[in-house]
Amino acid sequence: QVQLVESGGGLVQPGGSLRLSCAASRSLFSIYAMGWYRQAPGKQRELVAVITSGGSINYVDSVKGRFTISRDNAKNTVYLQMNSLKPEDTAVYYCKAQFSATVYWGQGTQVTVSS
Repeated sequence: QVQLVESGGGLVQPGGSLRLSCAASRSLFSIYAMGWYRQAPGKQRELVAVITSGGSINYVDSVKGRFTISRDNAKNTVYLQMNSLKPEDTAVYYCKAQFSATVYWGQGTQVTVSS
């Protein structure tokens, strides 16, 4: 069992940056993978980025070169640095913890990219 708390969302202009944080209630080494997902109005939730306990990283094509997922194991926190933001990045962003056969979700944080 793990609790996840996201923060860092907000309103930003196109081309701007935000850093999302996901604080976990247990060591990241005990979690197989941590991921960031997003869900825009009227759309399905999609994977944005994932990082495994071993350090493997994957991104959805639409954010490659703009977003960076990272972790601070001492703080049990995973980050999503979002640069060069576009209006189409607007969504609620969710943190996900993946265990061998169980997943846990954070409450989500709103990211709005608009001028």
